[in-house]
Amino acid sequence: MEKEEKEKILKTVECDQIEFIDLMFSDLYGNLKSVTISPRELENCLDNGKWFDGSSVQGFTRIHESDMLLIPDTSTYIRLPWSRDDRNVARIICDVHEPSKNPFVGDPRYILKRILEKAEKKGYFYNVGPEMEFFLFRSKENTTYHDTAGYFDFSPQDYITNIRALMVSTLEKLDIRVEMTHHECAPSQHEIDIQYSEALKSADNVMILKQCIKTVAGDKDLHATFMPKPIYGVNGSGMHTHQSIFDKKGRNLFHKKADKYRLSPLAYHFMGGQLKYIREIAAILCPTVNSYKRLVRGYEAPVYVCWGQRNRSALIRVPRHSEGREKSTRLELRCSDPSCNPYLAFAIMLAAGLKGIEEQIEPPAAVEEDVYGFDDRRLAKFYIKTLPSNLKEAIEEFKRSELAKETLGSHTFNQYLEVKTTEWNEFQRAVTDWELKRYRNL
Repeated sequence: MEKEEKEKILKTVECDQIEFIDLMFSDLYGNLKSVTISPRELENCLDNGKWFDGSSVQGFTRIHESDMLLIPDTSTYIRLPWSRDDRNVARIICDVHEPSKNPFVGDPRYILKRILEKAEKKGYFYNVGPEMEFFLFRSKENTTYHDTAGYFDFSPQDYITNIRALMVSTLEKLDIRVEMTHHECAPSQHEIDIQYSEALKSADNVMILKQCIKTVAGDKDLHATFMPKPIYGVNGSGMHTHQSIFDKKGRNLFHKKADKYRLSPLAYHFMGGQLKYIREIAAILCPTVNSYKRLVRGYEAPVYVCWGQRNRSALIRVPRHSEGREKSTRLELRCSDPSCNPYLAFAIMLAAGLKGIEEQIEPPAAVEEDVYGFDDRRLAKFYIKTLPSNLKEAIEEFKRSELAKETLGSHTFNQYLEVKTTEWNEFQRAVTDWELKRYRNL
């Protein structure tokens, strides 16, 4: 680390009167992990990293390979807007390294950085803007609705409107710019859209956004959940992700004025890659058993692999933009959900898009009708496939995917396959409330 950079961060910590510093990183699942140090330990940490036991973190190392290093990324330093025992706390996101100080190949953040570097060598800079949906309940055990509101409903006296406002102001203090927030379709369901930015920063922001929303909700005696489908019969929560590629001069390479959809050949090939490989990467974007209970017909979640502009039943949507706003040309991938690891999700989205560019994959024709109303003949006419119907099917597609193996690396690919197979097997053996209600009196 450069001397000036180190002196700057040490001075900032002193000026902010920080007493605790959380060194944060992600496990394989996308859970936020951290170790806490005092400011007097920071200089040594900046010089040498901070040792921790990697064998205790899901998807990292085995017992006899446990020693690992956290290397702070000082650009992510920020004073947290909540205190700990009335003492100031700061956060720094870290990269995980091996004892040799080489990047750890199983670090989700490193996996995303590696695919971003591959894109940048081609002159591509990948930006994403996620829309985060979530539910607020009375408690962790009590899923009673706190409201009966619907899509975009608003009341200035609404208790939850005020809580959403508090969430937004807290995110802004974390340097996460919020573009929009509103009530979602289902009772107790909400959405916060954060500003479009470079994919690594967006992934960092998603990790901290979840922590922020849970913290603010907890302070108000509510429980926030990013579970994709917590309640049967209403819409689930997605993480619709807006994507585009810029060049180093800041020009949007997805835009072409003369095209009907204002899309360039590069954008069409990027889209073609995602449509072609989506079944192989679904296990990353929709990673839980519960994810596939969201991906059903009739709840604004995509089931069929197609694209369009007005069609919100499509897997990829091309949002309209106003003249003079060429930079806003983008593709919205609608299947991913907030239970995913954002580092792995953005990495695999980009990898599939780059494959489309490399292989010059042309997407099928746009579909502007509600695909849910199509019969088998019309689905075949438009060459429309479906997403996996459950985690088991997604795992089988993932297992055969050379794209996934190449993107994640053999270590993470095998670890991910193992934990997801175990998750499915545990679910298969579990006895659910539905089974008890249906079969208990047999």
